[in-house]
Amino acid sequence: MLKQHLQIKLGQKLAPQQIQLMKLIQLHTLEFEEELERELEENPALEIVKEDPKEDDFSSLEDAYQDEGTASIETDFDVNDYIYDDEPNYKTASSNYSPDDEEFDNESLLTEGQSLYDYLLEQIRLINISDEDEKIAEYVIGNLDTDGYLRREIKAIVDDLAFSQGIYTTKEKVDDILENYIQKLDPPGVGARGLQECLLLQIEKKVSSDKAVSLAANILRYQFDALTNKHYNKIIQKYDIEEEDLKDALDEISKLSPKVGGNFDTQTITINQEIIPDFVIQVKDGMVIPMLNSKNAPTLRVSEEYKDILTTYSHDKNSSEHKQAALFIKQKLDAAKWYIDAINQRQNTLLQTITAIVKFQKEYFITGDEKSLRPMILKDIADITGFDISTISRVVKSKYADTSNGILYLKDLFSDSLTNDDGEEVSTKEIKMHLQEVISKENKRKPLTDDALVVILKEQGYNIARRTIAKYREQLNIPVARLRKEL
Repeated sequence: MLKQHLQIKLGQKLAPQQIQLMKLIQLHTLEFEEELERELEENPALEIVKEDPKEDDFSSLEDAYQDEGTASIETDFDVNDYIYDDEPNYKTASSNYSPDDEEFDNESLLTEGQSLYDYLLEQIRLINISDEDEKIAEYVIGNLDTDGYLRREIKAIVDDLAFSQGIYTTKEKVDDILENYIQKLDPPGVGARGLQECLLLQIEKKVSSDKAVSLAANILRYQFDALTNKHYNKIIQKYDIEEEDLKDALDEISKLSPKVGGNFDTQTITINQEIIPDFVIQVKDGMVIPMLNSKNAPTLRVSEEYKDILTTYSHDKNSSEHKQAALFIKQKLDAAKWYIDAINQRQNTLLQTITAIVKFQKEYFITGDEKSLRPMILKDIADITGFDISTISRVVKSKYADTSNGILYLKDLFSDSLTNDDGEEVSTKEIKMHLQEVISKENKRKPLTDDALVVILKEQGYNIARRTIAKYREQLNIPVARLRKEL
């Protein structure tokens, strides 16, 4: 039995213009240029006004747009006669990036490079080897990773050879081909099944009569765990050697490469990189002036030619072809107006956000001293501008600023805060700088433990727990005291 009932729901939906704006805000300058070019190609009703090439590349908000860009379209043509209930067939925004995507890579010039796979195949085909063994060797080479290691189990390779290649062989034979053919190829260390084997393959190709090389090979073969854990005293006692002898051996080991395939790239090699700043921040007479890159502030307008065409078609309301043409033109004109409005809002949002950041971190931009950075989170800027936190996050995402101290990544200005012994809030970046400074000056023969670092920072006025020290140390990519030990 069917029953009918009423239900009231409260919902919220983003308009196409809002979605378009959010996508535009998160684009950095290079992406925005590409997006603008696509829009100009797709919508002939949208035009860009050519500006004086002598003007500065950076401009403020007041000079960014002309009034004609947002002027209303006036015509005696009643477009409502031709508007259907369906949404206009217009893509309001185009972007291959989303908030969850990784941050952009800098613009790169690329060139093709030879892969490790091709390099090894060239060598294996010059060796006197049977056809079947060559096929097995090629298959094993195809299973090497980009670092030159064989991470797969030999047994799995044997099974794959049987199922996919129709080659029935044994684990012992594949081991033999790996050790006697593949691991003899250049670069030394290729085909290793682990770091220890990789380093051994390299050291064994050096002159064994050298005392330091022989000791290094011995340490890698029999004292690898002690080496990786930096138990130097244990190694000295084991071989009854002087500290200088161990230093010479460690020097030989340091010359070895843990990633022998690192000089090869499977597809491309980057030969140049470039960052185009989205903002420029100038300091003049104690004033900090934020500006936008002019590429973020194009002067756009609605095509006068398309307005005239729309007016022309308005005089013939009986022709179905003219009605369809009028609808198409109306959609493009509306889309152009929407896009110009979105660009205006994007520029306003960017400038208001960077202005708030500059005001908050004025002392840092004047002095250039990272220790003068104030604790700042997204909510602080959201409170100043009145924007939502998610909007601020989109603005600072992948954005750079050109300052008197060099190119600055905006996200580096944000940090949490801690209270020191004087009751003042200090940035966690400042604490990390002090931590890094203390570690850089420590005695490398007896590195400071996390507990010792807690005591030192407490003496400097930073009352921090040991687990916090460990967290900051990991964020700075600083290993534990035992692994920082040097002879």
